[in-house]
Amino acid sequence: MPLLDIRVPAVLLRIDRNPFHHGTLGAVRSLGRAGVEVHLVADCAASPVRGSRFLGRLHPPPAPGARPADVAAVLHRVAAGIGRPAVLIAMDDAGAIAVSRLRERLAPAFLLPPGSGALAEEVADKAELAGLCARVGVPHPLTLVPDSAAEAVAGAERLGLPVVAKWSRPWLLPPGSGLRSTVVLRSAREARELYARAAEAGSRLLLQAFLPPGPDRDWFFHGYADRQGTLRAGGPGRKHRSWPRGAGLTAAGEWTVNPPVTALAERLVGALGYRGILDLDFRREARTGAYHLLDFNPRPGAQFRLFTDASGLDVVRALHLDLTDRALPAPAPRPGRGFVVENYAPLTALRRPPQGRELAWHAADDPGPGLAMWALWSRHVGGRVSERLAPRAMARARAAVRRGRASAARAARRGTRGTPAAMPRPGSPAEPADPAPAGPAPDGPGPVPAVPAPVSLSVPPAPTAPTAPAPTRPCFPAPTAPVSPTAPASPNDHDEKASSC
Repeated sequence: MPLLDIRVPAVLLRIDRNPFHHGTLGAVRSLGRAGVEVHLVADCAASPVRGSRFLGRLHPPPAPGARPADVAAVLHRVAAGIGRPAVLIAMDDAGAIAVSRLRERLAPAFLLPPGSGALAEEVADKAELAGLCARVGVPHPLTLVPDSAAEAVAGAERLGLPVVAKWSRPWLLPPGSGLRSTVVLRSAREARELYARAAEAGSRLLLQAFLPPGPDRDWFFHGYADRQGTLRAGGPGRKHRSWPRGAGLTAAGEWTVNPPVTALAERLVGALGYRGILDLDFRREARTGAYHLLDFNPRPGAQFRLFTDASGLDVVRALHLDLTDRALPAPAPRPGRGFVVENYAPLTALRRPPQGRELAWHAADDPGPGLAMWALWSRHVGGRVSERLAPRAMARARAAVRRGRASAARAARRGTRGTPAAMPRPGSPAEPADPAPAGPAPDGPGPVPAVPAPVSLSVPPAPTAPTAPAPTRPCFPAPTAPVSPTAPASPNDHDEKASSC
């Protein structure tokens, strides 16, 4: 008999548009390998996930920021197409909160763990989480929620720079805004400027005491709290590499026994009455050794496949087994097992730990997503680099144009100064300077000496016969025909040089 009840399909919901969410691929593979029919409600147009052979069917997702009623309409259409109850698993915070709100409306068509509809939203809200930790006695960094730009500045100074800034509901951040869910601020000015974007972010800004990262300080816990509240599957893990560095997702991690972290997870679940899959992030404070809870995610973490035990059980399979009334196998932990996200830690992916590891994208029995990932990731990185370099390239082009114009102006001035001009006749009004004559002095009351022109290195033409001087004036020897000066470089020449630099 198969481990899972393959008569019951699974529906994975992801509202977020991140095409490189490897946790979604992990859930598709975990359930698909067990023989479960997998339906994915997500935008996979530019995602490697669509290439998995374990994916049964794709469905269009709700729009980002969709109302709960719109999410319910999408899921009911999917359920109507399936025609029988299915296990529903949300893969991001927005989906988990929507499902928890819609529990009563979705329950006839979908199998869901029991629980309060408001609890998922409460633990996911970064500002509310601080109060929950204080209530149940779990360490949490000192957190302030400013109500004005002045309070943001004062809060940053009170906590001490650098300070961590978070948006309390990051799933509401508008795409393309450039706002990140978590940033490290290093000045009071940055705190003031970030607070000014609170209306755009859609949720409150909170400031949190900065706990410096370091070796053996970043930890996480994945688990499934069954219908009785017992933590099944999963376990504690240590983060070796993150992306972005120091404050991002796990790029490389290891299943590591840690009783204090496990005890904190059990305390949270018991005190809150939480049911379902959870992903907790901790950071150990170097001075006290206490593990501070940073995040509580009410859904599978992206690296949940790290905690696949010797029987093949992980948190996604544990949920499916529990909701279909199947017995869960006895725990068979595999400490030392590793997990690597190849596009974030490519060199680490080349090293295989003794206890084995799992890659986020590459799999021998499902090669399509791994191959697609590198093609899509290269295109993604190339686009990001172009976006960053484009403003610099435009600035360099504008500077080159300015230099070219300045060079052209200097060349024009040099050409004007180097061109000989005829001296005005005595008593005659001044006239604009003209080029030096190429022959004898013009006819007039007397010969006028020409200003000598620059001498060319070319062979001069034969001199012309001198003109007889007028008898009524002193006689000056008539000049020989001057040689035409070499023409100065044109402004266009300087433009070409400037543009080629």
